[in-house]
Amino acid sequence: MKRVVVITGAAGGLGGALTTTFRACNWQVAAAGHRAAPTNLPDDVAGLTVELTDAASVERLFAHVEERFGRLDALVHNAGATADNLLSQTAVAAWDQCLAINLRGAFLCAQAAARIMARQQGGHILQIGSFAARGASGQSAYAAAKAGLIGLGESLARELAERNVRVNTIWPGVLPTGMTAGLSPERRLALAQANLLGRWNELEEVARFVAHLAETRNISGQLFQLDSRISRWA
Repeated sequence: MKRVVVITGAAGGLGGALTTTFRACNWQVAAAGHRAAPTNLPDDVAGLTVELTDAASVERLFAHVEERFGRLDALVHNAGATADNLLSQTAVAAWDQCLAINLRGAFLCAQAAARIMARQQGGHILQIGSFAARGASGQSAYAAAKAGLIGLGESLARELAERNVRVNTIWPGVLPTGMTAGLSPERRLALAQANLLGRWNELEEVARFVAHLAETRNISGQLFQLDSRISRWA
């Protein structure tokens, strides 16, 4: 029987790479999009829809996956959204929405997935975080949400260890996705130069790392940074 993975944010650039890579590694993939299912999926990939900020919608997603496939071996919580702006110009609604998608969504998905994995006595929750958790001018909402993922991941790793559920967080580095498409040439160059190797990361390399990590049995409570910036947290 194939191992089963739920990937949230599957309609985005990294989500697509994760879907392709896990499928190539012989996983059964449930690719979930926020409010809209990913398109142009292979016939053997389940395209699903979830409202990540709504507990009932998240519960329905994971109940459907368990009923359809009979198991859940991994959750890759990849969904995310930015609300970049200076603090003085950040609307309360934008702040709330950013934290709801990035942090509340991660909590709800982890909670639903953990219930299934605990019954199975095994599973792996992988959170896609961000280097922005260290703090960045104009990204207070996004940074706060992604910093919250670190504490969430480490707490869940402690709570779920006795059920053989591993929890890890990945900082994928700067990637060529829709989230970075609108950056100015100057900003793009600055982000590359912040890396010791002078370049951004690649979608395929990140997806390969995540798929490999999902298969490990003895790694939990860790934060993995996948670029060449030096951080006090990674």
